[in-house]
Amino acid sequence: MSPELFWLGLGFVGQCLFSLRFLVQWWASERRGESVVPPAFWYFSLAGGAVLLGYAIYRADPVFIVGQLAGLAIYARNLHLILSARATAAGNEQRGPA
Repeated sequence: MSPELFWLGLGFVGQCLFSLRFLVQWWASERRGESVVPPAFWYFSLAGGAVLLGYAIYRADPVFIVGQLAGLAIYARNLHLILSARATAAGNEQRGPA
């Protein structure tokens, strides 16, 4: 397999991961009957964004690189907020009622 074909395939894998986040969000919203953004949305965003960043760096596309870097920061921050809230909630449950 040529390097160009490898990177093209990797770019499509990243785009698939990134697109799956919308299906995950839609499915979660339909199940709850309201608009929700499940943590899986952010994990797919992070995975797809990271793979697409690699592809953008390979392509040496500064616009694509900056866009993916900005998105990755946002996805990582949202995951951090979710995990922090879960850790706080778990700590509160262990202490019991006040």
